[in-house]
Amino acid sequence: TPFYAESGGQIGDTGHIFGNGFQFVVHDTKKNREGTYFHIGKINAGSVEVGDVLSAQIDGLRRARIRRNHTATHLLHAALRANCGEHIRQAGSFVGDEYLRFDFTQPESLASDMLTSIENDVNNSILQSKHVETEITEVQEAIEAGAMALFGEKYGDNVRMVRIDDTSLELCGGTHVDRTSEIGSF
Repeated sequence: TPFYAESGGQIGDTGHIFGNGFQFVVHDTKKNREGTYFHIGKINAGSVEVGDVLSAQIDGLRRARIRRNHTATHLLHAALRANCGEHIRQAGSFVGDEYLRFDFTQPESLASDMLTSIENDVNNSILQSKHVETEITEVQEAIEAGAMALFGEKYGDNVRMVRIDDTSLELCGGTHVDRTSEIGSF
């Protein structure tokens, strides 16, 4: 399936599955612990049989907004660590098509001038149109390369590492832009 299932704070894809008179509107995509994908939605027409050939189409505009917000969370994480210190760690997140939320560890609230500095750092990374690349590697190699990981998460032998030029290196299975300039502004 081309549909991204809700995972790691990123919401699941929506779209359509169709073929030979069959129409299914996908309202959400989830997966269970075994990795089985579930397309949640409504049949608008027809029926489907085992062996039928179907086409699956995600909502591309919505996916693009989610990708922008997800990459922005990585830039935000890097800017928080650069401005506040290496003690900053992600403690949760929500990545949707309309907004993002980034939870992090910090002993005191951030002053308004610190928030402005963080926002400026993220926007500067966006304006620099930094390259975003993903690589599948062994988990130990990723950690040795300095990739940030959520150590409460379970990782397999091979992991997906997302690098934003010299700004961010994290283990992440979510969707991302190709260049930070695609985000627009933060």
